[in-house]
Amino acid sequence: MTEETSDNEQEPTTSTEQTKKPPKRGIIYLSTIPPYMNVSKIREFFSEYGTVGRIYLQLADKDVPEKGKVKKKRRVAHKFTEGWVEFERKSVAKKVAAFLNSTQVSGRKKSKQYDHMWNIKYLSNFKWTHLHERLAYEKAARRQKLRAEIGLAKKKSNFFTANIDKGKKKKSSVNREYENLEQKSEMDTADTETVDDRKEFLQSLFD
Repeated sequence: MTEETSDNEQEPTTSTEQTKKPPKRGIIYLSTIPPYMNVSKIREFFSEYGTVGRIYLQLADKDVPEKGKVKKKRRVAHKFTEGWVEFERKSVAKKVAAFLNSTQVSGRKKSKQYDHMWNIKYLSNFKWTHLHERLAYEKAARRQKLRAEIGLAKKKSNFFTANIDKGKKKKSSVNREYENLEQKSEMDTADTETVDDRKEFLQSLFD
């Protein structure tokens, strides 16, 4: 006897009818940012190769203006030291890194990026959350270092204030106390600083 299929029975769905999983994203690392490049220009440039998601560019340390000099208000282009670019597809990110790495940024001689080369690395198994965690860690380390420096400045100020009226003390004794204070402050600061931690993080991206 042959079995008859009921009209109420549903046929199994094919793989094409099932919900497709979103493609895995890929991130590339830019170890240098060409001059006069910002987030919008980076997005415009890399969008020619595929859909670009999130972009983060690390700002360079701003120059401290000299005392007594008043700078005129003008629009100054920000300088960036490094960057991360996320592509919607991992395969596109790999191809972009392989294709553009060690190539000229611009072929036009009059371009400000003519003498600059792309230095791009595809970050395998690297997610955007890893970058957020790293930036949060560095921000907390900078705050801790700043607090240590402020504490050192207060200790020095209190030291000189306490000894300013002590003329009977020998100069050598005062110097020894100051040296001991310097050594102690250096040890305290060393605990808060991440020695070569930044270099190790960047080196791990290329391992």
